[in-house]
Amino acid sequence: MVLEIADIAVKPGTEEQFIDAVREGIKYVSDTPGFGSARLTRGVESPSRFVLLIEWDSVEAHNVGFRESENFGRWRGLIGPYLDGAPQVEHVNDIRLS
Repeated sequence: MVLEIADIAVKPGTEEQFIDAVREGIKYVSDTPGFGSARLTRGVESPSRFVLLIEWDSVEAHNVGFRESENFGRWRGLIGPYLDGAPQVEHVNDIRLS
């Protein structure tokens, strides 16, 4: 399992529309084989900053299975108008602490 972390800046004043678009569009992401779960967070001090956390079975499930699918275009079509620049995306693995 890997965690995708997408740090997303949204155009000020469009935050609520962005949240609605994510709610509508997450079905396109969750339809992808290898999808585990998703969570959207919003900055307290920076309310136009969001972090989208998605669990995938593998990096390939995200980068190939989703990003090379038609659903990626549908997803970006919904959230794209609200983005203030390209999201910063990386993948991380959990480290067991005990």
